[in-house]
Amino acid sequence: MAKPSKKGPVRTVLISCLQCKAPIFKYRKGGKGALVKCFIERIVEDYTTTACHCPGCGQEFARDTMIRGTPAYKIIGGKVHMK
Repeated sequence: MAKPSKKGPVRTVLISCLQCKAPIFKYRKGGKGALVKCFIERIVEDYTTTACHCPGCGQEFARDTMIRGTPAYKIIGGKVHMK
């Protein structure tokens, strides 16, 4: 399978914690579907202090993984909100 493009999409979305509403990422998302994974190279601003944990409440919202040979965060369903 092909790797995701380096430049990526133009549209940015704000990803925040569903429980405490703290901002987590500003991310360049492609398509109009649900947020399933976040490629690390597409993250514009990172508000987290520890990887995959919310800066506000500390709950784990994703798992660190490799998707198509590229490092990414696999989002746990029902933990984040995308605006």
